[in-house]
Amino acid sequence: MKPRMNFYESVPEAVKALSAPEKRTTTIDSIIALMRSIGGGSWVILATLLILLVGAIVLSYLGWTSAVGTDVPASGYVALVLGVIASLAVGFGLMALVFYSSRAGYDEPARLVQKDDNTSTDPRA
Repeated sequence: MKPRMNFYESVPEAVKALSAPEKRTTTIDSIIALMRSIGGGSWVILATLLILLVGAIVLSYLGWTSAVGTDVPASGYVALVLGVIASLAVGFGLMALVFYSSRAGYDEPARLVQKDDNTSTDPRA
């Protein structure tokens, strides 16, 4: 009976060099390293944002559960659809303007253009 061939051993060295390293950094290790590197002000901002997130979740739950038994009229759905279409149109239009201005050169930094004029009216010249 033949022993099983290890596929990795039959791969050329050039392919082995392109493969993933032996020790991989896990996501948890990266998160722990990031948590150790941030300062006190960042912790305050993070805590504030988490409190705001929890508050938004609580308010949306209370709003959702307090509206039991209410129906949206047809005009409400029409307004919702028109609002979504208008929002998408504004977003697409603004993105189109961003791409147009970038390709047309309008986003280049300003430069001071000086006239190279020898016919100046300065009597000292």
